[in-house]
Amino acid sequence: MKRQIIDTIEQYETIIIHRHVRPDPDAYGSQVGMKELLTTNYPEKKVYAVGTHDDMLTYLATQDVIAPDDYKNALVIVTDTGNTERIDSEFYEKADFLIKIDHHPNVDPYGDMRWVDTDASSTSEMIYLLFKEGEEHYGWKMSDACARLLFAGIVGDTGRFLFPSATVRTFEIASGLIKYDFNRTKLFAEMYEEDRRLLHLKGYIYQQFTIDENGAAFIKIDKSILKKFDVTASETSQLVGALGDVKGICAWVIFVEEDDQIRVRFRSKGPVINQLAAEYDGGGHPLASGASIYSWEKSDEIIAKLKELCAVK
Repeated sequence: MKRQIIDTIEQYETIIIHRHVRPDPDAYGSQVGMKELLTTNYPEKKVYAVGTHDDMLTYLATQDVIAPDDYKNALVIVTDTGNTERIDSEFYEKADFLIKIDHHPNVDPYGDMRWVDTDASSTSEMIYLLFKEGEEHYGWKMSDACARLLFAGIVGDTGRFLFPSATVRTFEIASGLIKYDFNRTKLFAEMYEEDRRLLHLKGYIYQQFTIDENGAAFIKIDKSILKKFDVTASETSQLVGALGDVKGICAWVIFVEEDDQIRVRFRSKGPVINQLAAEYDGGGHPLASGASIYSWEKSDEIIAKLKELCAVK
């Protein structure tokens, strides 16, 4: 499959790379890392990484702005996106050919060509494997900037290599990436240093979360709480893992009220929770998923179901 992807890339003059909405480090790492990889090895091609930019990820990259007409006769590559509803921008449908590269469960087998590896820790890990194929058979090179992006994506999706998804292969790839010239200390600081406002909200979460006898936990953060701590809804994504440090916790859910919905973020130390997320038009990994609801009554439904999952762990 990797060889087929590279052969397809070589056929197109314009390549446009998409990723999912609400990007995280792996979304930017795999998407912009792929762009860096292609611009290094095919400088004559026009390669773009597009989508709504998230200011919180500016330390990694920004996004290109193109016109709908640029999709004519173009190749689109979508990274780190399990289903079409989560692709950032609808213009991808105007392309000549679409390749899906992803490590989420293949619940939506979209695209003309698909490479899905649910054993990969991250899509950034997959882009490194694509590079190794290109290096061996096509003479590909990797830039320091690309290595930094892929390393950040792997770090982000493995929780600094703490999650079970970090395999022997993941560590081998990480050891290959750190041979390149980028400042890991600075990168970790940019990824994990927290503003005082977020630290104050984290303290609130630790004080106010609820946990039952089976380790099912939750916290509801409405607009008034966000206003009190001067934190945006998107910034709370940095705090979703905070409750993982609590002894005895099994799985947890954080509800964050936005303008048009309530964002639901699930995490687990055991029970599979992406099926629960799917019940609310969400999805993700077995132990890390997300969804959206539109009333606080639905949040109580989710809490009850999470408690059931933890009760039978």
